[in-house]
Amino acid sequence: MEILGGRWKLAILKQLVAGTHRFGELRRALPGVTQRMLTRQLRELEEDGLVSRTVYREVPPRVEYALTDIGHSLDAITDELDKWGHWYREQVRDAVPSGSRAPG
Repeated sequence: MEILGGRWKLAILKQLVAGTHRFGELRRALPGVTQRMLTRQLRELEEDGLVSRTVYREVPPRVEYALTDIGHSLDAITDELDKWGHWYREQVRDAVPSGSRAPG
């Protein structure tokens, strides 16, 4: 949990399972994440060896993020957690009668 903890880490990994992404692509794919938080989470994932960061010496500079082999070892886990999340949302939606949800 120390490595994967954090609101956005699993979502970032799930995006990178599909392939390499630039920072802006990840930010658009994760509505609600701030630039600062995405930067922090990517740095932590890189430090833990799950994500690689490649900087291309171009103008403007291009930076791409991809899963490492260690990161790809989590593919099945992120897929199962994604499936569980969808199932859970269905359970909660079906269990709470409409109109009785707390304002929020």
